[in-house]
Amino acid sequence: MNNKIILTAFFCTSLLSANLFPNQQTDKLTPVRLKETLVIDGKLDEQIWKEVSPISSFVTYMPDYGKKPSQETEVLTSYDSENIYFAFRCFDSQPDKIKSSITNRDNIYSDDFVCINIDSYNDQQTSTNFYVNPHGIQADSKLTGGQENFAFDAVWYSAAQINSNGYIVEVQIPLKSLRYSSGNPVTMRIIFERRIARITEQCSFPVIKPGKNLITQMIPIEYYDIEKQTLFELLPAIVYSNKYSNVSGNLNQSLNKGEISLTTKYGITSDLILDATYNPDFSQVESDAGQVDINLRYSLYYPEKRSFFLEGSENFRIAGVRPVPQDPLRFIVNTRNIINPIAGVKLTGKIGEKNTLALLYAADKPLDQSGSNQNYIHNSILRYKRSFNNDSYTGAIFTDKEISNGFSRVLGVDGFQRLNETSALGYYLLFSNKNDVDLPAKESGNSFYVRYTNLSRELDWRVNIGSVSENFNADLGYLTRRGVLSLGGVLIPKFYPASSFVRQIQIAFGTDNKYEYSSNLWETQNEFTILAEVWGASTLLASYVYATEIFNKTKFDRSWFWFTVASQVNKQVYFDITYSPTNAIYYSNNPYQGFIHRISVNTNCQPSDNINTELNYTYSDFYRVSDNQKIYSYQILRGKLTYQINQHLFIRGIAEYNDYRKELTTDFLASFTYIPGTVIYLGYGSLYKKNEWNNNQFIESNHFLEMKRGFFLKMSYLWRV
Repeated sequence: MNNKIILTAFFCTSLLSANLFPNQQTDKLTPVRLKETLVIDGKLDEQIWKEVSPISSFVTYMPDYGKKPSQETEVLTSYDSENIYFAFRCFDSQPDKIKSSITNRDNIYSDDFVCINIDSYNDQQTSTNFYVNPHGIQADSKLTGGQENFAFDAVWYSAAQINSNGYIVEVQIPLKSLRYSSGNPVTMRIIFERRIARITEQCSFPVIKPGKNLITQMIPIEYYDIEKQTLFELLPAIVYSNKYSNVSGNLNQSLNKGEISLTTKYGITSDLILDATYNPDFSQVESDAGQVDINLRYSLYYPEKRSFFLEGSENFRIAGVRPVPQDPLRFIVNTRNIINPIAGVKLTGKIGEKNTLALLYAADKPLDQSGSNQNYIHNSILRYKRSFNNDSYTGAIFTDKEISNGFSRVLGVDGFQRLNETSALGYYLLFSNKNDVDLPAKESGNSFYVRYTNLSRELDWRVNIGSVSENFNADLGYLTRRGVLSLGGVLIPKFYPASSFVRQIQIAFGTDNKYEYSSNLWETQNEFTILAEVWGASTLLASYVYATEIFNKTKFDRSWFWFTVASQVNKQVYFDITYSPTNAIYYSNNPYQGFIHRISVNTNCQPSDNINTELNYTYSDFYRVSDNQKIYSYQILRGKLTYQINQHLFIRGIAEYNDYRKELTTDFLASFTYIPGTVIYLGYGSLYKKNEWNNNQFIESNHFLEMKRGFFLKMSYLWRV
C-alpha cells in the first residue's frame, strides 16, 4: 500500500474534525469568592460554608447509569486569588460500614472516596483528578485519551472526618499546582464523583452518560480576578547507599557512596512548564514485583517508578496504542529503556488555546556487563497535539535514541476523532529508521493502526486494523512483535438484572486475527467471556479463548480457559483468585507444543485502619504434550506488611520467595512524606539464595546464604515559590 496515500487520508480525516462537530454548551458553576481564611480540618465550621448553596444532584454511573444513589452527597465550592476550595458532605445511613484506611498516598482506590476531576485548560483533552478517602488520605492522577496516569503527584491539602451521619471532606488546591489558560475569568471544567466501596456504587455531578468521554461531560466553572501565579520549584535530594555482595562465600562491601540530585521546575507561563534535572531518580523506593521470567517470546514489561519520568508521561501516549496482549505495540514511549539517566530536561504545556507541546531529553549512561559505564546514549522525545472540538485531536510524535555508533528514530502522526456522543475513531501512522553497528544494513519500517469504537449503556463494540512491518523498530517504546497484520473486533452486550445479587452482566465476543508476513500464515484468537458483578462488591469471570500462534513459521495451539473470582468481602478482607489452564509453546530454536497451569491468588487484609497486609501467590508450570513430561514449575510467594502511623509516616516490610530460582528477597522501608517532594526514606534489603561456597564455587544447598545486602537513606525537600 502506498504510504503517501495512507498519510494523506489520515491528515484529511484529522482536519475534518475542526468543523464537523460543534461544542455542546451547558450550564456553568460560579463559586463564591472567599472573604476569610479557611482552615482545612474537615469540620466545615467557617461562615463561607454556611453561605454557599450545595450541589446535591448526584446520579449513578456504576453499576448502572442514571439511577438515584443509595446515599446523598453535597458539594460546596469556593476560591480566593491563590487557591480553589471544595467541601463534601457524604451522608451514609451505615457509617460503621464506610471503608477507609490510614494509608500511604495513592493507595486508596479500594476505599470509599470522593473525587474532583478538573479540566484546568478547558480544552476537553486532559483531566487532573484529586481523590480523598474518609480519613483525608490523598490520591491524584491525570486522565488523557481515556488512560489514567496514577503516578502524577501534585501539592494540595485535604482533611476528612467520619461522623454519625457519614463523613466530611475538605480540600484546598493551590493554583500553582494546576496548569490553566490565562484570562478573566479563568474557565475550567469539572466533574465531582463519589464511590461507596461496599456496594461498588459510583455517582457523579453532573451526570456521566454512557459512551461519552468523561472529560467531554464536565461542567464549566469560572474563577474571577485570579492572580497570575509564577511557579518556581527547587528539589534538592541526597542519597547514601551502602551495598555488599557475596564473593567467595563472604559478604564484601561493593558500594559506599553518597550522591546528590537537583531538580527544578519553572512556569514560563501558567500553562507552559520547564523542568530540568541533574542525576535524577537514582533510587527506587520499592523493587519490582516478581514475574514468571522464563520461556518468554518477548521481554517482560516493568512499569516506570521514577518520579522525573512519571510526571507528564501521559503527554507521550498516542491514540490507538493500548497496553493489551493483542496489540504488538504496547507503548510508543517506555522510559524504563532509559537505564541510568545523568541529566534531563522537559518542556510541557500549552501554546495558545489548542496546541499542546511536550519535549523530553535525557542523557543516559548505562553500565555494561562488567559494571563499567558505556558511552552516553541521548534520548529525545517530541510530542505535539492540536485539539479540536470535544476530545478530538491530531498529533505528531518523534522519538530519537542516539548512540556513538548508531541511532533509532520513530516519526509519526496520530489522532482521535469524535464522530458523535458514542462513537470515535482513533489512529496512528509511524515510520522508523534504525542504524546500528550490529545490523547488516539500515532498517526502515512502518506501523499503522485504525480503531473504531461505539460505546453505549447496552452495547459496546469495536473494530480495528493494524500492521507492524518486519523492519519496524521502537527502541524507546515497548514492542512485542514485528511483521504482522492485525484484524480484530469485539462485541460486548451488557445487562442490568433487577436483582440485588446480580447487578450487571457483560458478555464479550471478540476476535483478533494476525497474518505473519514471513511465514505467510494466519493465527487467530477468538474469545467468549462472561463477567458478572454480584453481591455488592464481588466479580465473577469465566472465559474461553480458541487461539493459535505462529512461532518459527509453525502454527501452535494457544487456546485457554480463564476463571476469576474477586470479592471485597467486608471492610477488612479482599481476595481474588485466578485459574487458567492454557495450551502453550516452548519458545526455542526447536519449539514444541506444551500445556500450562496458571494460578494467581491475591489477598488483602486490613485488621485496623493503620495496618495493611498483602499476600500474593503465583504458580505456573509447563508440560510437554508429546510425552506429558513436566519441563518446569515456577512459584512466587510475596508478602507485604504496612503500618501507617499517620498520613505522613509509615513502616513497610516485603518478603518474596522465588521457588524456581531458590531466592528470597527482603525489603524494609521507613518513609516520611510531608508533601510530594519533601520526603525521607530509610531502606534496607537483602537477597538470599539456597547456595553454599564449596570447592571455590557456589553450589546448591538446603540452607539460605545471603548473597547481597543494601542500605540506603534518601532525603529531599521541595522548595516552592
